[in-house]
Amino acid sequence: MHTINVILWMTLVSLLACGMVSSTRAATTTPTALQLLRSKRPLVIGHRGYAAVAPENSLPSFQRALAAGADLIELDYYHSKDGVPVVVHDDTLDRTTDAVQRWGGSKHRPGDYTVSQLKELQTGLWFKPPYPDAPFPTLTDAFDVIQKGSVTLIERKGGDAATCVQLLRDRGLINRVIVQSFDWAYLRAFRAMDRDQVLAALGPPYSRDGKRLTESERALNARWLDEIQSMGMQVAAWNKQVDKTAVRAAHRRGLKVWVYTINDEATAHQLLDAGVDGIISDNPALIWKCLATRR
Repeated sequence: MHTINVILWMTLVSLLACGMVSSTRAATTTPTALQLLRSKRPLVIGHRGYAAVAPENSLPSFQRALAAGADLIELDYYHSKDGVPVVVHDDTLDRTTDAVQRWGGSKHRPGDYTVSQLKELQTGLWFKPPYPDAPFPTLTDAFDVIQKGSVTLIERKGGDAATCVQLLRDRGLINRVIVQSFDWAYLRAFRAMDRDQVLAALGPPYSRDGKRLTESERALNARWLDEIQSMGMQVAAWNKQVDKTAVRAAHRRGLKVWVYTINDEATAHQLLDAGVDGIISDNPALIWKCLATRR
């Protein structure tokens, strides 16, 4: 067993002992999206699974995030050439799969290949240490793992809203998952087709009306919150440009605030002090530790 796995296991044992992680949740009913929004403590959200210890957006990464008790497990998706949602973060397959080794060349895009072709790929050979058996997952493959004991946080990178809406309806997953995107037009289209599904607006935008925004303009503030509320979203998922004033303003509007991607304790505690409702991290055990050790 790798040293890091021993450390993680010891951390989880201590967290189980103090009641922060439920050892029986996977064996009981997975919470709904609405139940998570009503949580009385900040949510622990695994970024691309458990990306600190396993290859991002892979089935092993999702399995490890489940073992770590993540409330939600985030992933990214594009569409294959034949319109199937497939799990990958980048707009090319080059960094996180063996597409270059297998097919030669570069800039292999998910939309250039059928799901059958994509299924030939491995997603763990680039990681150190390598994961030799991590097949390329579709979104439904990810559901089959994550929904056994957690809730999928779906980030749309590419693809139309109608396909996602229909997939969630067909699988009976409306409000059994949460959907988010930086593309607010996609979120508006989703909301027009489904009034109930919990949606999160990812931000901040880099530009507005053709003008690149300054860092201060991109901080979470009342203007952004008003727009998010007007779109019918339930969550503002922002970078760490969030303070206590913004969180209180969000709560007055009935919105939750989640922050990404936080991988150090000092920043996590700063955001928890500000009152955020969830932290997205490559290392969910680290966030559990922060929650468990707060006064």
